[in-house]
Amino acid sequence: MPDVAQPSRTGPINSWPPSAVAAGGGFEPDASALAAVDDAARAISSVLGLDEVLQLIVDRVRGLVDATYAALGIVGADGRLERFITAGIDPHDRLAIGALPTGRGLLGLIIREGSSYRIPSIANHPATSGFPSNHPPMTSFLGVPVLFHGRSVGNLYLTDKRGAVEFSMADQRLVELFARHAGIAIDNARLHAQAGRLAVAEERDRIGRDLHDGIIQSMYGVGLSLEDVPYLMLESPGEAADRVDEAIESINLAIRDIRNFIYGLRPEAVDGNQVVAGLAALAEEVRHGGLIDVAVELDPAADPRLDPESGSELLNLVREALSNAVRHSRALRIALTLAARDETSTLVIADDGVGFDPRIQARAGHNGLANMRARAVAIGGRFEIRSAPGAGTRVIVELPRPTGTREDQDTPP
Repeated sequence: MPDVAQPSRTGPINSWPPSAVAAGGGFEPDASALAAVDDAARAISSVLGLDEVLQLIVDRVRGLVDATYAALGIVGADGRLERFITAGIDPHDRLAIGALPTGRGLLGLIIREGSSYRIPSIANHPATSGFPSNHPPMTSFLGVPVLFHGRSVGNLYLTDKRGAVEFSMADQRLVELFARHAGIAIDNARLHAQAGRLAVAEERDRIGRDLHDGIIQSMYGVGLSLEDVPYLMLESPGEAADRVDEAIESINLAIRDIRNFIYGLRPEAVDGNQVVAGLAALAEEVRHGGLIDVAVELDPAADPRLDPESGSELLNLVREALSNAVRHSRALRIALTLAARDETSTLVIADDGVGFDPRIQARAGHNGLANMRARAVAIGGRFEIRSAPGAGTRVIVELPRPTGTREDQDTPP
């Protein structure tokens, strides 16, 4: 789109005689054109992403009046074009043109006056300044401001009416009608983006408050409780040992709370409706810790299709198994697999760590294996631990695999 050096007084709608803008006489859009505007308006109103809205507006307005090229200029606070979205120009050709227009000349005229302009020939206009290198030739021009509550939010520029020497008054009316819908859509998309940014900021503040009020204060308390330990080790070793045990317990609780924050931000990791996605999310959390490599192989066909409560139990079981492997196994690799075998869904969490003897009773307070077994039994599954010193550990859960769809299961007879 060219910049033109001086404003024109030959094209704005308010300079046309009353007879030229009155209804009828071929100056107003016909019913099919109005239906096209309605369809285009519905399309842009259904999109909330600002970038998508802007591009869709340009694509739609170009088709409405059969223009070869179309553009939407978004004006910044300084009155210059800060964004320029185009349609009809090949991306490589657009790149070859170089810098985008900033809003001088004809483009700036619409920005300054807020009026529609139609020009039969850009090249013959007395104020034209020509085209930059590699710019495609353009002849006829139609420019329409996009307003919202009387405030400019952008401008539509169209060139080269296909099958005609210039754009008609009916074309201008059509674009002006569409521009009103475009203004609403742009403002709506901006509000949606602003609301999204506000929601992120509010969530960040909420997490910050929760961390400060809970976990950070807890860690501060742990630090205070340990300050006297070096002295107590000499004067009262028993009390020092108790302080350390209490600190370890507080740290474990803090780790649990932090994990809850993480899983709260990853709803699929606790959503019993999404068992396969939840398994993948849990494995990803361990992998991101950077201490152990996690290989994942999940067959969607093996989804046991549990109800939400049972699905949550299974995910908690897997979380416990992964946590045990990270904390106790000294493994370099964990493999998480879900496979369909005969009439069961088999879930395996295997590590290559130091292993242990499952026959040895766990110390008091260490109920992880018992908890995992209880969870598996509660959801109708079979639980098994295979391990030996130096041979790693395999946690195996087998669940009956339904043959129907979830919809079949949820639908009462």
